[in-house]
Formats: sequence, C-alpha cells, structure tokens
Amino acid sequence: MDFNLRGAVIQNITGHNQEQLEHTILDAIQSGEEKMLPGLGVLFEVLWQEASENEKNEILETLEQGLKPHQQQ
Repeated sequence: MDFNLRGAVIQNITGHNQEQLEHTILDAIQSGEEKMLPGLGVLFEVLWQEASENEKNEILETLEQGLKPHQQQ
C-alpha cells in the first residue's frame, strides 16, 4: 500500500483560513500525540518553502533559542 502522507495533509488543509490553520496547529501541539508530528512537519515544509531568506533566518534563530532550554548541561 502506497500512501502519500504529504499529499493527504496538504489536501486536508487546502483552503483553510488563518483561524482554521491556527486551530489545526494548536490542536496538534496540545494533543501531544506523536501521530500529529508528520502533519506539523508538512506545515513547516510549506512555511519554509514560502519564506524569504530573511524569514528563514528568523525561523532558524527562533528554533535555536527555543531549543536552548532543552540542551543537556
């Protein structure tokens, strides 16, 4: 069985407005379910592909800062 997860996620959220997209993101994060991670990954891929170089740098800086508390000491 060949299943295109990326395509399914894109198809499922295409046409959603900002409020619906935010709800999808918050629901995925708050549920804490591992099965939601691929969908968030697809959303991140769309974000990255649409971002300018400056926006990509901001994303990377935000990720770096957000991961600092998780570093082992």
